[in-house]
Amino acid sequence: MRKIIGYLLSPLFYAAFFVVLMVFHPIQWLCLKFGGYTAHKWSVDILNGGLVACNYLLFNSVRFIDNVDLPTGTPIVFVANHQSMYDIPPLIFFLRRFHGKFISKMELANAGIPSISFNLKHGGAANIDRKDPKQSIAEILKLAENMDSQKWSAFIFPEGTRTKTGQMKAFSIGGIATLLKKNPDALVVPIAINGSYKMVQWGMFPLRPFTAMSWEVLPPIEKGDLLVDEIVLAAEKAIRKKVNA
Repeated sequence: MRKIIGYLLSPLFYAAFFVVLMVFHPIQWLCLKFGGYTAHKWSVDILNGGLVACNYLLFNSVRFIDNVDLPTGTPIVFVANHQSMYDIPPLIFFLRRFHGKFISKMELANAGIPSISFNLKHGGAANIDRKDPKQSIAEILKLAENMDSQKWSAFIFPEGTRTKTGQMKAFSIGGIATLLKKNPDALVVPIAINGSYKMVQWGMFPLRPFTAMSWEVLPPIEKGDLLVDEIVLAAEKAIRKKVNA
């Protein structure tokens, strides 16, 4: 029965999702051209709020737990597990005060996806070519430098790819190590994502309705004298304790 409802509701979700992307594409362009970074970020924040709201057309719940008192105006590396492409809008919208930027695949920036590709190109993301390690490191270093100078933050999915089952993969340290090398005093904050993989358990169509999804911001890792691989492992363990799979 749930799958039948998914067939009925998924077109509504995709139609709304597409409309939001199309409407905000020219809005982003105008904001960037005439208002610079601040206006463009404002448009991206509202865009992602609209994308989050699309979940309610599937009767899916979005619960964002943000009870940790984190400082603004200081670089933060948000480290999260990765369950689906729908992980991203809630992170951008609910943590918008931290100016978080993503490390993304260059293919997405060049794909011509309305709003999304534009933001990746012009919003400060590190768009990496996984086949070109030198280019990837240079892009991440540029983001790290902006974190230092602009007090931006970064979102990173250290698993490297989305899980289809909810089972977490081991975290890699590469991107985090590069960000922390330029920002040794940055906070490392884990985020545990639960349930979003279920939304696409049948693939892109139909989407699964009546799905409970949550994003939980966890306390910063106490870095002390820990090495980068120990910091990443501590973040991974903290998230594993919270992930239901």
